[in-house]
Amino acid sequence: MEESRFVRTEMLAPQAPPLGEIGWIRWLRDNLFSSWLNGALTLLAGAAVVWLAAGIGPWFANAVWNAGSLAECREILAGAEGACFAVIHDRWLQLLFGFYPDTLYWRPTLAFLLLFVALAPALFPAVPRRLLWFTAVYPGLAYLLLWGGTIWGPLVALAGVPVGVAAFLALRPALPLLAPAAGLVAPVLWWLLAAGPVAGLLAAALPWGLAPVGSAKFGGFMLSIIIGITGIAVSLPLGILLALGRKSDLFLVKTICVGFIEFIRGVPLITLLFTASLLLNYFLPPGTDFDIILRVVIMVTLFAAAYMAEVIRGGLAAIPRGQYEAADSLGLDYWKAMRLIVLPQALKVAIPGIVNTFIGLFKDTTLVVFIGLLDPIGLSTAIRANTDWNGIYWELFLFIGAMFFVFCFLMSRYSMHLERRLKTDHR
Repeated sequence: MEESRFVRTEMLAPQAPPLGEIGWIRWLRDNLFSSWLNGALTLLAGAAVVWLAAGIGPWFANAVWNAGSLAECREILAGAEGACFAVIHDRWLQLLFGFYPDTLYWRPTLAFLLLFVALAPALFPAVPRRLLWFTAVYPGLAYLLLWGGTIWGPLVALAGVPVGVAAFLALRPALPLLAPAAGLVAPVLWWLLAAGPVAGLLAAALPWGLAPVGSAKFGGFMLSIIIGITGIAVSLPLGILLALGRKSDLFLVKTICVGFIEFIRGVPLITLLFTASLLLNYFLPPGTDFDIILRVVIMVTLFAAAYMAEVIRGGLAAIPRGQYEAADSLGLDYWKAMRLIVLPQALKVAIPGIVNTFIGLFKDTTLVVFIGLLDPIGLSTAIRANTDWNGIYWELFLFIGAMFFVFCFLMSRYSMHLERRLKTDHR
């Protein structure tokens, strides 16, 4: 009887994978039709998108971009449904800069462009670190460009930073526990007591600077960016200090930090803004001119710092106890252990929460409209009060919403990039 063979003696030629396992067919199956329920939901969602596109599409397709008023838009449309984006074409500079003098638009534009130069060495490791000196001096330069005046005000204000560093280093060998407090109090005293007289003397001797622009001229997205970027930049280090203070073993430091955090988190931001706008002047000496934008920036920063502290505290709680013990075994003091071992890991864990707080802070800048500052929402009301554009709504709000979406989307994309760059596991 002939012997059966169970082992193949020749090689099979490679075959193409099934069509259902490659390309867009597999993507559709895996993402949209992986089960009967997902398929039904996909079809329902597709029908909803088609229905919305059929209703909204003509409104965008018939949009009018060049007109001098809403009445002129309606004449061009001749009864057809269509958007009147001519209001954006007519008032986009006002939406961006508020009532800033049009001959000086180059100053906020230059400040905005230099912002990216200042952020680059802090956000991207490929940028040379020697540019961090520009990051350090940018706040004074931006203030000079936006508000104008003499150059000595920003320079004297920036001098408060080395004053704080000098106070910290001077007390650190003898009183290490009080050194951080001295590093914070010294610049505040410098700004409150010495900065004004020193800047005045220097301005009288050498009146160099730019034409001043009052805060009443600020508005639009320029105002939102000023408040949002300043709050974001300052609230992170303040939040770190508050989180460390809340976990401190010193009773007084812990009590102050806990009380501040819980009070701020228990009060709505709009209440703090009204406090900054109306009540704060009652506690200042008569004749004191405390800029309204500065007051708002301080309140927004403190509000964001309290929430940031809780986000950082969550990151610190996620660090295993062994990391603290490893720092102790290396002989590191408290600040070195936090700077080199604990905080880098805690901040990495807390990146999603940190960026979420940043995005919320930037969107909350629209609340300043309730205290009389003309942010984009406030400017939309002022534009609609004009007889030429009275009755227009959706076009302005869509433009404002799209601009906020761009800023917030870029922040979320950067946070995802940062998470991927700092990822150390291989899962």
